[in-house]
Amino acid sequence: MCLFLYDESDSEPEEQSPTGPLYVPARPGGAHVVVRLFRTPLGARTAVGFTSPERLAATLGTAQPWIRLSEAALRSMAGPLGVSLLTVDPALTAPPVPAAGAAGPPGAPLTRVSETTARTA
Repeated sequence: MCLFLYDESDSEPEEQSPTGPLYVPARPGGAHVVVRLFRTPLGARTAVGFTSPERLAATLGTAQPWIRLSEAALRSMAGPLGVSLLTVDPALTAPPVPAAGAAGPPGAPLTRVSETTARTA
């Protein structure tokens, strides 16, 4: 028998709810600002928020625009898009993509697609 009554809105003990507004990655969309959505390592879509602008910049770079939103506001924006996960202060897990014309990691083979191959493929 359970001694405690839980509501569906109660968070799990391992889920930490952020205190205060989140710094949410966004991109300008003309007259609007669009919240960026990401994918977890398993491919599920997730909204992302950071507890400080420094953490956001450390993960996504200093050029990443952001807006401040409460957790509830971020969830209500992502919900209609079918996104129910919220990731707070994620660490970047993908290797950086080399800039155009830059060499890859040491020992990585270089591949180039010629125009003729691209047309026939």
